[in-house]
Amino acid sequence: MEVWDVLGAEERDAVRFSWNVWPSSRLEATRIVVPVGCLYTPMKSRHDAPPPLAYDPIRCNGCGAILNPYAQVDFMSKLWTCPFCMQRNHFPPHYAENISESNLPYELIAQFTTVEYELTTPPHGPPAFVFCIDTCVSEDELDELKDSLQQARGWMTLSLLPEEALVGLITFGTNVMVHELGFADCPKSYVFRGAKEYTAVKVQQLLGILPAGRGAGGGATYGHQPQQLAGVPGGAAGGARDPAVGRFLMPVADASFQFETVLDDLQRDAWPVPSDQRVARCTGVALQVALGLLESACPRQGSRVMLFVGGPPTVGPGMMVGRSKDETIRSHTDLQKNNAPHFKAACKFYEGLTDKAMQNCHVVDIFACSLDQIGLLEMRVCVEKTGGQMVLGDSFGQSVFKESLARLFRKPTGEDGQSVPVPPPEQGGGAALLQMGFGASLEVLTSREFKVAGAIGPCSSLGKKNANVAETEIGQGGTYAWSLGGITPATTVAVYFEVTNNQSEPLPQHKRRFLQFVTQYQQAGGRFRLRATTVCGGWHSDPNDLGPLVRGYDQQAAAVLMARIAVHRTETEEVADIMRWLDRSLIRLCAKFAQYTKDKPESFRLASEFSMYPQYMFHLRRSQFLQLFNSSPDEASYYRGILCRENVASSLVMLQPSLLSYSFQGPPVPAMLDAASVRPDTILLLDTFFHVVIFHGETIGAWREQGYQDLEEHAAFRQLLEAPQADAQIIMQSRCPVPRYIVCDQHKSEARFLISKLNPSVTHNTTDGSQGQAIFTDDVSLRVFMEHLMKLSTQS
Repeated sequence: MEVWDVLGAEERDAVRFSWNVWPSSRLEATRIVVPVGCLYTPMKSRHDAPPPLAYDPIRCNGCGAILNPYAQVDFMSKLWTCPFCMQRNHFPPHYAENISESNLPYELIAQFTTVEYELTTPPHGPPAFVFCIDTCVSEDELDELKDSLQQARGWMTLSLLPEEALVGLITFGTNVMVHELGFADCPKSYVFRGAKEYTAVKVQQLLGILPAGRGAGGGATYGHQPQQLAGVPGGAAGGARDPAVGRFLMPVADASFQFETVLDDLQRDAWPVPSDQRVARCTGVALQVALGLLESACPRQGSRVMLFVGGPPTVGPGMMVGRSKDETIRSHTDLQKNNAPHFKAACKFYEGLTDKAMQNCHVVDIFACSLDQIGLLEMRVCVEKTGGQMVLGDSFGQSVFKESLARLFRKPTGEDGQSVPVPPPEQGGGAALLQMGFGASLEVLTSREFKVAGAIGPCSSLGKKNANVAETEIGQGGTYAWSLGGITPATTVAVYFEVTNNQSEPLPQHKRRFLQFVTQYQQAGGRFRLRATTVCGGWHSDPNDLGPLVRGYDQQAAAVLMARIAVHRTETEEVADIMRWLDRSLIRLCAKFAQYTKDKPESFRLASEFSMYPQYMFHLRRSQFLQLFNSSPDEASYYRGILCRENVASSLVMLQPSLLSYSFQGPPVPAMLDAASVRPDTILLLDTFFHVVIFHGETIGAWREQGYQDLEEHAAFRQLLEAPQADAQIIMQSRCPVPRYIVCDQHKSEARFLISKLNPSVTHNTTDGSQGQAIFTDDVSLRVFMEHLMKLSTQS
């Protein structure tokens, strides 16, 4: 009996399947209910991987698949047979001369099913980072934001960037100001009207800069003589035009003083604001100018626009609400009733910016810190399709913002915990250590028995088709290739498949299926990498024997794949319809794989491989991903965007938060996510991914208020209070965005962060004397949910 090591496969190849054994026909594949699919993390760190191979990969002449350990090699004739299309290919001369059964290249060694190549493509220059700062926020908020960006505090943003990286600075309010960091005599900036659109060509003209590649040394040099473009006005510079690098984009080592000087002098937007109006904030134009500057300076070169915004855009293209306070910010109800006058125009505007950014390998990050909505729903496409980061907080002074910003530039450490040495300049220098990739693309190649149905995640279809593209579309379908934009070691894409083999053509017993992921991206240091992951698996042909399918089922991956489909469908369907689809799918799955006697719910049993799946669906139905009560459109968009980019472990925590219980009875133990777990004499640690909550029971809270932890004779109580705090820090250390940290007491206001996540097994209507905190809700409990599931699954 085969037992699947799904965690081992994820560690080795960064991939997890919903089903590790697949039905061998299209008909049987539709009967297993949960889609055949996988979650792939293309940039996942691997400790036992071979070093990057310093040559280009060998591809099959027939299907384009990359040489892999599953290829059949004829050492006598120096040929290899592609497992995907069975075509025989000649090895290139430098392979043929050296290859033998005892001398295999890395890509043919069995344990190296994932290999990475450092391509011979000429490297690009270092990455550029353009900081776009909202000056319409309050003085206190602006000071906190400046403090985070300045070098004075040592560990903050500029000091985390490699010295050769380029930086630019744009501030915006009523108008947009592009600061010329290369002008050392005094602070100098160029002003763009906040109510007008600007193309990249117009940005070049007004800034007096050359398009990339037209300067003395191309777009990545500076300090040369100005040039004049024939037939084009010289712009604000007065006739002579320079490349942007050296004026508006400067290496960190040269720009830090001027950058800090500008920030020190930065004030709130000076335009007066009547009491009955909102501030004039031209976020859309600022983003457009920033992308136009990068398009002029660094086309097709990895770069980031980092947008720091503290309120809604109210003027210019991309505005989400008017300046008059009589006009309210759009709500879920307004969107449902088509009563959001700016919504469609704003979405169209940001989609246009996204297309430009994707073409140039530029990434958009949004750091939104406001108690109000900032238009994240409209702007999310910029982040999602370019592979950027989203952070949503209440204030720029929160650790949620400050630590998330710092972790974006975190560098790797060795196995001994020490910093990795900086590579030499020819290998990318310090920029190569940044754990980010740019301009990434993903191709999925399959063997002939199944096809690619689509992908859901931080990706956009490239519109490439071949014989392995399915007619059925799930998510971004109709293609076998997607643009991922920027990627990090956590970026995870869900890929769905369709079994196309007909039942009338049974597969041989020994037949295997093959799947290859090919990810190409530009390192932060400018060099190009290609990672190829090749996996194979078996088929199951007997519809009367479900055992192999059951043993190969990964309920965690399946829950995440279903959650992504549900979230993707919220863009075009009503939540009520999605909930009904989830319920019907769960009932059909249980009816197919559970053991029971018909019409006897008490006989219902699920195998261990399926036992947690109904709970995951129960919590998904109650989650903020589908339930819109008490959340704004921006918050819902943020939560859904994060779910669709994280790996299985993180996504599961979002669906079903983890709960630990601390008491005097022993070490901390996992607790049920249930109202019965709330006890006066315990401390609970809740991890929802977005929040980490330490919840003190009523008695524990009273003791703490009386200061017992400060008395020597109550050292055990002090240790009990400290234990969840230490564990919470461990949870938060590795996560980006950093979760909000909440410490609360039972019956206090912030206790709602925990109570809202608990299964309401004890409510105000409970009369059986159950222990635990009563939850005032009309939601059904997990027990009632399971009773209905068992009844519906077993009925004739």
